[in-house]
Amino acid sequence: MVLHLRGIFLPDETQRDAWIVEGRLSFTPPARCSDVDTIASSGWVIPGFVDAHCHIGIASTGHVHDPRAQARQALLDRDAGALLLREAGSPVDTSSVRQRDDLPRLIRAGRHIARTRRYIRDQGVEVDPDALADEVERQAAAGDGWVKIVADWIDRASGDLAPAFPEDALERAVARAHALNVRVAVHAFGEDAVAAAIAVGVDSIEHGTGLTGQMLGDAVSKGIALVPTLINVDNFHKFAAAGEHKFPIYARHMRALYASSRERVRDAYEAGVPIYTGTDAGSDVPHGTIRGEIQALVGAGLPLPEVIAQASWRARRWLGWPGLDEGAPADLVVFDEDPRVALDTIYSPRRTVLRGVVVG
Repeated sequence: MVLHLRGIFLPDETQRDAWIVEGRLSFTPPARCSDVDTIASSGWVIPGFVDAHCHIGIASTGHVHDPRAQARQALLDRDAGALLLREAGSPVDTSSVRQRDDLPRLIRAGRHIARTRRYIRDQGVEVDPDALADEVERQAAAGDGWVKIVADWIDRASGDLAPAFPEDALERAVARAHALNVRVAVHAFGEDAVAAAIAVGVDSIEHGTGLTGQMLGDAVSKGIALVPTLINVDNFHKFAAAGEHKFPIYARHMRALYASSRERVRDAYEAGVPIYTGTDAGSDVPHGTIRGEIQALVGAGLPLPEVIAQASWRARRWLGWPGLDEGAPADLVVFDEDPRVALDTIYSPRRTVLRGVVVG
């Protein structure tokens, strides 16, 4: 069976016919094929959305080891239009997700790498600074070209957010990853950890609520991306309340970071920092919320056309995946209206195609 569709393809805004043959996109009609099914005769066609920061295998109830339960998480993402996921650390084996053709494509980053006793218990691999680079190498072997380092968390001595690793240890770890042709994502809330991450040349900053001032220009010059996860930043008040009794300074800091979070994302965009959509789906954010993150970025003041691009073809290019190109995998969503103009249309796709199969 050959699938056929006609529509306006983004980002080139060209109306054309396309055919899906053996899971791949072609703009040339297949020769001598009588079995063709037209799945859309009009509409706006984009590459599937990308959730650039999520956690298959983590839920509010704890770790999710069961492949069937992991699949249910991934199906929620798929049904929201996210057909490519970057798993930004998981404490469990999620390889089963990659083995199913009906689930989104998955780029894994191994387990979180955290400082000893400076992160959520049992969530990551905990190491001291002198072992960080070696652990990066181990997690690189378990991932798909990415590793994830937790660069800050509550410091019991100061009672506030503080960098988890000395800058020289972080620098050695990033150098080790890059020598292995692996990119580094860092969890960083506070200003000090964000500054250190930029100084050592990481590849992406996750959350990045402390990104401000001169850091913006440095991030741009080094090509460092930001994945703001705004719908999880909205939980900062809850995090602050949970830690207020023991760590009141931390609680005040988290509330201040939340209060400035939208302004700082706007500043990053205006400075030219590449920004991508990520939900941080897992314990505090449910899966299937990529559209909520898109809305949050637009609500923060980023132009809708830019957010749609960041959530689709630009994120795919960043992660090494093609868009709607000749011979590319047919992972796409068809909308009745241009999603760059009508935001609500992202909630009602006409067709969703994954690996050349209509899944919605």
